[in-house]
Amino acid sequence: MRVMVIVKSTADSEAGLMPTPEAWAAMEAFNAELDAAGITRAMGGLKPSKQGKRVRFDGTGRTLTDGPFAATNELIAGFWIWEVKDMAEALDWVTRCPNPMPGPSEIEIRPMYGDADFVDM
Repeated sequence: MRVMVIVKSTADSEAGLMPTPEAWAAMEAFNAELDAAGITRAMGGLKPSKQGKRVRFDGTGRTLTDGPFAATNELIAGFWIWEVKDMAEALDWVTRCPNPMPGPSEIEIRPMYGDADFVDM
């Protein structure tokens, strides 16, 4: 099962605050564990939304919006794509993750669609 593990943005991540050397080392050690377990397919951190763009679609129309975007806690600061046995394994890994932010933070786990989900289409 593939899952996307989503690190939600905070005021600190939207301000572009970089992790401390200790926090960076803890996350690098965690990522090394993920790599050693063979579950990491992709990962990355995202720059603050003030550097982003949004394109809204309505039929054939397109509307461009420049960042920053509101609702900081609904934005994404980083992600992993993991290949795990099931949601329980993904949850086990996330609960071992160091806090990705200096203060309170949130990580969301979402299963991804696979080819089998579209067989009857």
